[in-house]
Amino acid sequence: MSNDTITTLSVDSLAASVRAAQGKGLPPVHQWTPPYCGDLDIRIARDGTWYHEGGAINRPGLVKLFAGILRREGDRYYLVTPVEKVGITVEDAPFLAVDVEAEGSGPQQDLIFETNIGDKVVAGPENPIRVERDPDSGEPSPYVMIRDGLEALIDRKSFYRLAEIGCINDGWFGLWSGGMFFRMIPEADLPDH
Repeated sequence: MSNDTITTLSVDSLAASVRAAQGKGLPPVHQWTPPYCGDLDIRIARDGTWYHEGGAINRPGLVKLFAGILRREGDRYYLVTPVEKVGITVEDAPFLAVDVEAEGSGPQQDLIFETNIGDKVVAGPENPIRVERDPDSGEPSPYVMIRDGLEALIDRKSFYRLAEIGCINDGWFGLWSGGMFFRMIPEADLPDH
């Protein structure tokens, strides 16, 4: 979090503001320009768990409601309503991709990801896959774009499934989806089997 003081705004008042502004589908947070009201003690852990004041938020409906008003600006994350914007902490990515299905094969393949809050996206030009590698260990951290600059960390089991269906293209091991080839690791860096 920033050095701004943590606001006294409550989770319940924030949820009430969201419910009042909500229609069908995701709220148009990109159109809202409310004043910044400070930081709220909400943290999204690397495993996708949402915490408020140190305790896990165990109400899936509340997590889904807050996920719908999440916005990224630079390296910061905010919950945004028509009347207020509060900063929160995100340890890695705000979502976790907990499942993936492959339809088709080769360049006609589509990879359909589902997040921990139930969003589904097809990887492609609007929802690219990227892999960051730890410079020391080489350990990969794979991500897929969900919406508006908000990514999901792809969980280990889904990543292993992706590795099984990957292929070599132009010196890279990677994946086809949505008519695009997403590079994961240089062919030269693949372990010998």
